[in-house]
Amino acid sequence: MVWESTVWGTIGIRLAWIDMERDMKTKIFIDGSEGTTGLRIHERFAGREDIEVVQIASELRKDREERRRMINSADMVFLCLPDAAARESVELIENESVRVIDTSTAHRTQEGWAYGFPELSLGHREAIAAGKRVAVPGCHATGFISLVYPLTACKVLLEDYLFSAFSLTGYSGGGKKMIGQYEGTGRSRELDAPREYALSQNHKHLKEMKKIAGLAREPLFSPIVADYYSGMVVSVPVYGEFLGKYAGTEKLRDFFAEFYKGQKFIKVMEKGAEERLEGGMMAGNSCSGWDGLKIYVTGNEDRMVLSAQFDNLGKGASGAAVQCLNLMLGCEEDKGLNL
Repeated sequence: MVWESTVWGTIGIRLAWIDMERDMKTKIFIDGSEGTTGLRIHERFAGREDIEVVQIASELRKDREERRRMINSADMVFLCLPDAAARESVELIENESVRVIDTSTAHRTQEGWAYGFPELSLGHREAIAAGKRVAVPGCHATGFISLVYPLTACKVLLEDYLFSAFSLTGYSGGGKKMIGQYEGTGRSRELDAPREYALSQNHKHLKEMKKIAGLAREPLFSPIVADYYSGMVVSVPVYGEFLGKYAGTEKLRDFFAEFYKGQKFIKVMEKGAEERLEGGMMAGNSCSGWDGLKIYVTGNEDRMVLSAQFDNLGKGASGAAVQCLNLMLGCEEDKGLNL
């Protein structure tokens, strides 16, 4: 009897410990877990013992009341949805302790939402860490803002400078529909070549580009999608005559290196790095599968091109979302990420 009492006592203690461990884990619900971004976020949680992903039954993914229940039972909610659906999910929140990370365009310029780009300033980083509502930057916007925000924030270029940008991206950024077009059978021959889009100059990322970079007007922007899965390069040309003491590739490169000094996720490439690129060309897919961002400064004393090279599914989406989560949980910023 004493032996049985000891055994059952030990088992009881073990079960209580298991329950306590479960309670200590952060419960996460991914609303839109079957989309490209949602799947990539889930992949980055592999092996993590500090979180528990709660999942909705596949047949109830669009059931409003079941989504309400799942959202309000979680500690953290990722929204990987179209804009309208993301707004609806926020409206379903009744539990004031629920914290939200939205990967859609819906809340990036909305009051009360922290912009999920911690490298921009200490203020951005602190707002994310303490935030209950965080909006993850768009992929094109990530590249543009990483290049332009430092210039305008430090008054190297003024807010009324006439910025322009072009962006080369893989087709995964277009979601399941575009992935199906590129990977399906009997596809159009036009998909064999890079294609420029958003021809009306009304791309959905323009609003956040203007607001976050502090510009007087939206930039001229030309995005291009090409026949490869993931990775992108966003480039912004600038004239040396407007840069003052920072004119020239070496001085401008040093400026960016100082601005992003100590940042784990952003690497300013050293002088001559572009010369070591294969064929002297900057490929859109070089950073595919990596969660950081590289900045190149190329050109000459008169005309320079600033380029951000990264993965549209990494620092441009799910990687950035998990980075924000890590800051909000107070753990290592790069936990679960590939740097």
